[in-house]
Amino acid sequence: MRTHENTAVPPAVTPTPVISGIGSCLPPRVVDNDAVIARGALLTDPGWIRARTGIERRRHVSPGTSTGDLAVGAGRAALASAGGVRPDLVLLATSTPDHPCPATAPEVAHRLGLGTVGAFDVSAVCSGFLYALSVAAGLVRGGVCAAPLVIAAETYTAIVDPADRTTAPIFGDGAGAVLLRPGGRDEPGAVHATDLGSDGAGRAAITIPGGGARHPRRLPPPGPDAHFFHMEGRAVYAHAVRRMTRSSEAVLRRAGWGAPSVRAFIGHQANQRILDSVGDRLGIAPAHRYGNIRELGNTAAASVPLVLADPAVHRAVVPGERTLLTAFGGGFTWASTALTWPDVTPLAEEPDAGQPTEHSATGPPTAEPDAAPASTSTSPAAASPVFVPSSPL
Repeated sequence: MRTHENTAVPPAVTPTPVISGIGSCLPPRVVDNDAVIARGALLTDPGWIRARTGIERRRHVSPGTSTGDLAVGAGRAALASAGGVRPDLVLLATSTPDHPCPATAPEVAHRLGLGTVGAFDVSAVCSGFLYALSVAAGLVRGGVCAAPLVIAAETYTAIVDPADRTTAPIFGDGAGAVLLRPGGRDEPGAVHATDLGSDGAGRAAITIPGGGARHPRRLPPPGPDAHFFHMEGRAVYAHAVRRMTRSSEAVLRRAGWGAPSVRAFIGHQANQRILDSVGDRLGIAPAHRYGNIRELGNTAAASVPLVLADPAVHRAVVPGERTLLTAFGGGFTWASTALTWPDVTPLAEEPDAGQPTEHSATGPPTAEPDAAPASTSTSPAAASPVFVPSSPL
């Protein structure tokens, strides 16, 4: 029998996931610190909020606008940024879904006109986008899909108590999205390494106590505000700094990069002091730290992609430069990603009014006294004028 001992089968080349499109969607309603204080009758002042968090403004959705509406807008903008590529999978990172059941992602895919592609939600709170990005990147490397659309969308105004001064000034609403494709490791936008972690012992530090299987709505709630978002600020601060620092160090080791070589550092926009502490511990120069927490507040899972989508950041970072993303969220969960800065033009859309929620009034939403519309622009670089330019942190 003849053998083929000298016949070599070339090894399969593992594709590298590359970001090919970036999109965003922000509600046009701008709410400043004075308005947040007045709305909840908070015993604080704008200077205290600014000093403690670094936040001056945030975006709030209008009545009837849901997480799914923001996700559709961000997804559509990312697809336009990528040149109209049709996704073969949709992942939606959110902790504020339109309904407890079913997942929001399938409806988002339907509204984007994607037919019967796979779609599912990822729930990792503020780490959700990087968790979803890691899953999508792995599926590209494994050849399971070639164009996964990763969206992170949140409407925290639906779960935050406006009278709680520990959370009401912090959170805003918004959505960001990226489209991936197979490519090479040397391309701008290539995802090089990821790191994921969790510690369920911290589950009570960031939580909504009521409404789930542990405390069903049919039973007396465990507290008078059990259906609102709760956060233990001091515990979260300490864990966030430590976990994001260690996760960032781990992902840099996997990528073979030193922290001084990072030219764009984007951390979850939770609190300016947390971001400064992580950047200082990693040894990343302030000039290479980017964010928009001052203008958008904490948008949970959407915060990292909203910085990725910020046109001001794209004007400051050169495609191909080493980039570090990191986040920390409820669960506890944390995640980091090492990639090269994408060579794409981010686009933006305002929310697409989908089906009104069960509790919204009929007719167009009315303006609230605590908000003002965003300024507009006719720049061709964006599909919709929703960004206030940000600066390095």
